[in-house]
Order: sequence, then C-alpha cells, then structure tokens
Amino acid sequence: MVETPRGNAVIGQSGGPTVVINQSLVGLVRAAAGVDAIENVYGARHGVKGILDEEFIDLGREDAATLDAVAATPAAGLGSVRKKPTEEECSRILDVFEAHDVRYFFYIGGNDSAETAHIVEGLAQEKGYDIRLFHVPKTIDNDLRVTDHCPGFGSAAKFVASAVMGDDLDNRSIQGIKIDVVMGRHAGFLTAATALARRHPDDGPHLIYVPEVAFDVERFLDDVGATVERIGRCVVAVSEGIHDADGELIVKSGEKDSHGNVQLSGSGALGDLLAARVRGRFGASTRVRADTFGYLQRSFPGFASEVDADEARRVGEFAVEAATSGDHASGSIALRRHDGPEYAVDCFVTPLDTVARVTKSLDPAFLNEAGNDVTDAWLDYVRPLAGALPVIGRFTGHPVEKRLGR
Repeated sequence: MVETPRGNAVIGQSGGPTVVINQSLVGLVRAAAGVDAIENVYGARHGVKGILDEEFIDLGREDAATLDAVAATPAAGLGSVRKKPTEEECSRILDVFEAHDVRYFFYIGGNDSAETAHIVEGLAQEKGYDIRLFHVPKTIDNDLRVTDHCPGFGSAAKFVASAVMGDDLDNRSIQGIKIDVVMGRHAGFLTAATALARRHPDDGPHLIYVPEVAFDVERFLDDVGATVERIGRCVVAVSEGIHDADGELIVKSGEKDSHGNVQLSGSGALGDLLAARVRGRFGASTRVRADTFGYLQRSFPGFASEVDADEARRVGEFAVEAATSGDHASGSIALRRHDGPEYAVDCFVTPLDTVARVTKSLDPAFLNEAGNDVTDAWLDYVRPLAGALPVIGRFTGHPVEKRLGR
C-alpha cells in the first residue's frame, strides 16, 4: 500500500481520436468527483502541450447534461496532440503540476501516451514529487500490449466492417475490382475486422492483407485473378502499412511525428499503386477502383459499439479507483477477457513500461496460411467488440423459365 496524496487531478488526451475516447474522459471526471483525495479536476487542452502552456479548463464546473453530451461525441473533447516531451519539458510539466497542486495525472492515449507518462513518472521519482500517473488506453489500432483489446477499436471495427459491407454491395451491383485501404501501420487488427462484413459465401472482402504478412505484389495479382475467375468480381481490404519481405513499405512516406511514427494516412498513394498494377496485369479496360478510408475511421459519429462505449467509460472510472486506492502509484489500465461462452471483461493495472513504446501484432492464429484472409478464431475474438452490424437483404432469386432457349 502507498499513501494517497490529496490535491488536484489533470486529464489529458493524446494521439489519434476515437469514437469513444470522451467516454473515458467523462468516466474519469465523474469518478474523481466522488473521491475526497481529489479536490479539483482539470482538463489539459491538447495533452502535454496544454500542460506546458498551463492551458487548463475546470471540468468539475461542467454540468451533467454537458458531460453526457461530450461523452457521446466522437474525437478528443479536450483536443489531442502528438508530442513526445523532452527531459526539459518534462521538468516543466512537473513545475506546472506543483504550481497547481496536481497529484493525479490521467493520460488517455495509445502506447506513445504511455511512454510520455512513463517518462514523467521517472522524472517525478528523481525529483521526489509525489504524484499518481495513470495511462488510460485508447486506440483504433488495437495494438497495445497486455490488454486483450483497446477502447476505440470496437467502434472503428464496426465502421470499417459496415463500410466494406456497403462497398461490397456496390461492387456486386456493377462488378469489377475494388481495393479499400484501411488504417494500420504495424498491426492489421482494423483491416482484419472488415471480415465481419461477410454474411454470404460470396460476400467481400474476398481478400485481406495485413502488415503481419509480407506482401508480394505478384501473389496479390494472382489472388485477385483467381477471385474474379471464381465469382466474377473482387473486393480487397488492405492495411496502409503493408510491406515486402525485406520490411520495406509498399508506399513510403518521409513524414514522421515526434515519436518517430511514419505518416501513412491521408494519402491515396497505396490504393492508386495497387490499382495501377491490377490494370497492368488484367488490361486497361478492367474496372478497377480504390478508396482510402483515411481519417473517417477514427471519429465517425453514429457508429459507436455499445460494448466499446461501455468499456471506455469503465477504464476511466477504474483508473481513478486504482490511483486513489493506495495499491498503485502508477500504471496503465488494461482489459482481461473472461473464459466462457458469454463475453465479459474486467479491468486491471499493468506497469507503464509494459505498454510504452512497443506495439503488438495480430496473433498468427488469426491469419490463414495463404496470408490473404483471417480465421474463425479472429471472428470469435472481434465479433463481440464491434457489436451488431446493419442487416442486408438479398433476393432469393427464383428463376423464370426461358422461352426462347437462350
């Protein structure tokens, strides 16, 4: 047990937004309001940047209706940031915390945010500043270590599956080859989730390519050709971060953020390249189209998974409980899935250094041997996270007898 300090709390949001990130924020605010050790709850505008600039808002003064509305609104209500603070800036952060008597810091984000909290934790220990530092998980990439899955992923999975479902209906109507590029730099969780779009044996996506498997353009073209020969059309879902056998990205970008992440989203370059290769193999008259889902996947309103929203709120509430219980001085909140036929999870605390910096990839058991699709084990994993998808109707197709014989 550690002694629980008394003082103020600061909440920040970092990294790519999600549909349910504000559920975690409001969960933190409401849980903190019921704890004697926390006197005031402040929100930092744009994460650590707002802390460095002392740009705070008093979240404790927001009324219940506002909190409810913000919780149900996608994207970062406080504003987000991609910034890895320097040691000098971390020292400044602690100076700001001390000036505002901040004894609790909750940072909502991905593995880069966990790394930032870990850096601040180390410096606080060196300076002897008594503060509780907790990382609250979120990422549509679903690539945080330790946790079974990440808040934000389920809603994004629901969106991409629904989008590909609609794209498949469009492709079925006119036919041809369609390529959809989905977010995923190092891990293919979100691209793999498009498999939820299938309701019938001939539904797309017919091919799925993720960064966990080396991408070979010629093999890809063979797969497309075989699919067209089998059903007359082809819908492809491919991760933006696919690479060749040497680890080189199929489409490169020179832009990087402060954490060293390569900029991949926001460009149609990969889809254009693959579409051009398809035309080159099958002829210029082949109907080929490509779309990059881009940033639509992160904050599309109206597509929150109920399970995802509930769990995002729960990790925020649990972070306050963990920070004020006296059992932990710091950590990252994670989800543990229960064994059994009914889906259920609980929350626990894992050390910051088990989540910071390094990401996780799709389990090999989730991918087929050919490297162009997922397995039933993956569908069992992801289905409860995304929840219910749109119901699609299809004619039975009772044929009318031909009278002219042709």
